[in-house]
Amino acid sequence: MTRTNAVGADLSGNTPRDASGAAVSRRTFLAASTAAGGGLLLDFSFPGTATAATAAHPAASPGTINAYIRIAPDDIVTIVNKNPEIGQGIKTSFPMIIAEELDVDWSNVRTEMAVVDPAKYGPQFAGGSFSTPMNYDPLRRAGAAGRQMLVAAAAKTWGVPEAECETTPGVVHHKPSGRSLKYGALASKAAALPPPDLKTVKLKDPKDFRIIGQPFGGVDSPLIVKGMPIFGIDTTVPGMRYAVFAKCPVHGGKLVSANIDAIKAMPGVRQVLVVNAPDVGTAPFVGMQMSLLDGVAIIADTWWQANKAMDKLSVKWDEGPHASHSSAGFARQAVELAKQPPTKIVRTDGDPTGALAGAAQKVEAAYFYPFLSHAPLEPQNCTADFRDGKVEIWAPTQNPGAGRTLVAKTLGIPPEAVTIHVTRCGGGFGRRLASDFIVQTAMISKLAGAPIKLLWNRTQDLQHDMYRPAGFHHFSAGLDAKGKLVAFRDHFVTFGIGEKFNDSATFAPNEFPARFVENLELGMTGMPLGQPTGPMRAPGSNGLAFAFQGFLDEVAHAAKQDPIQFQLDLLGEPRAIPTPPGPFGPAPPYDTGRMRGVMELVRDKSGWNKSPHRALAKQGTGGGAGNRTGMGFAVYYSHQGYFAEVVQATVDSQGSVHVDKVWIAADVGRQIINPSGALNQVQGSALDGIGAALGQAVTFEGGRAQQTNFHEFPLLRMYQAPPLEVHFLKSDNPPTGLGEPALPPVIPALANAVFAATGKRVRKLPIDPKELKSA
Repeated sequence: MTRTNAVGADLSGNTPRDASGAAVSRRTFLAASTAAGGGLLLDFSFPGTATAATAAHPAASPGTINAYIRIAPDDIVTIVNKNPEIGQGIKTSFPMIIAEELDVDWSNVRTEMAVVDPAKYGPQFAGGSFSTPMNYDPLRRAGAAGRQMLVAAAAKTWGVPEAECETTPGVVHHKPSGRSLKYGALASKAAALPPPDLKTVKLKDPKDFRIIGQPFGGVDSPLIVKGMPIFGIDTTVPGMRYAVFAKCPVHGGKLVSANIDAIKAMPGVRQVLVVNAPDVGTAPFVGMQMSLLDGVAIIADTWWQANKAMDKLSVKWDEGPHASHSSAGFARQAVELAKQPPTKIVRTDGDPTGALAGAAQKVEAAYFYPFLSHAPLEPQNCTADFRDGKVEIWAPTQNPGAGRTLVAKTLGIPPEAVTIHVTRCGGGFGRRLASDFIVQTAMISKLAGAPIKLLWNRTQDLQHDMYRPAGFHHFSAGLDAKGKLVAFRDHFVTFGIGEKFNDSATFAPNEFPARFVENLELGMTGMPLGQPTGPMRAPGSNGLAFAFQGFLDEVAHAAKQDPIQFQLDLLGEPRAIPTPPGPFGPAPPYDTGRMRGVMELVRDKSGWNKSPHRALAKQGTGGGAGNRTGMGFAVYYSHQGYFAEVVQATVDSQGSVHVDKVWIAADVGRQIINPSGALNQVQGSALDGIGAALGQAVTFEGGRAQQTNFHEFPLLRMYQAPPLEVHFLKSDNPPTGLGEPALPPVIPALANAVFAATGKRVRKLPIDPKELKSA
């Protein structure tokens, strides 16, 4: 489907690149051909050149990137978008990169969404903030190569040297003779020329950029505000029927019996199917096989009829061994396990036990963050049409390649028989990296013998998630007589069995302040978990930042030091500290200078040193009765982005927290591709974090998630959204992604602001107003 205006593709998840900005491999090539109807078709292929510079989802393994660009005789440039758009803005920034180097008018760019085709495109996914670091340089070269071929075609037409030709948007000029030709007129001739070596193409000097670095609105925004049907939930196909799928409320439970005949007799119901297919995928958690296809499918003429019929469904379930799991039980286990040595030591430096014993002052605290649901506004949905041994699928998915593979295995058909059309996603945040809803729809369509649209209701979306795992951290820190941090320990009680841990339920050996404290131990212990877990916006970091930065704020105040200066002193002088390779190869070094830069910037922009709302200025006494105001600080590095944030918050006499303002300083490299999109991502990430801190938690009782809708899992409301002041600190480093790294530090900054306001520490989330009431 073709959209108007400039639209583009996210190439994340294909060939990973490190953060060095190294040129693409000499195996990189460009193929040119004549497009249908005339014009130029460029196929840019980028075989694997390096490894990812940061932890990645499994889909981010080395592979081939293909970006197809067509230039038609009417000067319209079409870009085939291969990866999902989930609100991260890549559908705008991707064509900006190519259009800049191709030298075309932004208004002349169009897009076509690609179907899932691993042979042509390699892995196709959106997640991990990988798009920009992986693809900025290759896509610039793709655009520059196209421009070079058009210049060569013009020079050949005029019989002049290429060096005498230059371009303005969409036009090649020969200044000595005053001649010019538009790209559309040159396209077919350019297609017949040999493509250039992408390593040697000339790139623009960034000072000459006309498109990159300029603010552009999202290319789909006009369609969204008009209510145009571009999301998965909008999909309709001829002969389609609507389905709901009832699963056991305890994850892993199995169907025993149901009142099938009674449901069949309800208005509009066409079929009621017992689905009990073997599972072929691997679960994203430890110790339990995922049950994707065990339940009752109700198929009706409308979704409302199907959903109302599900309300009347009476099912007997075999709930399995996890029906006894509860949030209270996890908390009790964590307390007992924290008293024992960790089952896995992640890092040990020096002698933490001896240093803690000999410290002049010891600080101890326990921190907790809860399970969270991704809660995208668009619930999980999919449309599938199985016929003649093939299936065609329309889905709002972040990971269509993995979905294609799982559907093929489940249905017993070759992957080539699975066609997936990727629709725009109404939010994803990592939830749509899983493919359970796609597999369910495909199987129901096969069993029903008809096109099926499966749509989960809100309760199902909250109760059958791949949850952000909860975490229990037990910290100890030792200070010397001068207030210097000399020892640090964290026993992280999380979820897993033995030394195998659940998805997104671990931490890395370089978790700050690791590498900056002489005596340090990081250890983990796992608890068995029956609920599935998975990546959520800023995986791992979205909880770890709260715990670590909250505790470091405590340590700073115990040392009677300003929290910002305390962490600046920990970082020391600007230097690059090597980071051990990850599962996908080399990782960029940790640059203390870049981190210091954002910390000093946010300190200055927020007026931190002069504010009376800092806890140090109040000497930790809080604000007494009535409204109390405080400022808090936190800093965090994730997804190759350096972020420091200050939050000012006011707590009223009843303990309700109002966020007054947020200041954010970010270093994501030398180039902000689309300042408008970048601002949206940073502000949106911070607002996500604030919403989670103020009121979000998924709790379990009897193995079941208890939350049913947004009244029990509240999203941030407009009246709660504070002003957010964002400052980008450019550094001479390759640009990085922005979808996630602004989220982690805002949560501890808010918690630390609450302490500054009230003198009461927030050591568990969500923030509980009852604990913050005025005395």
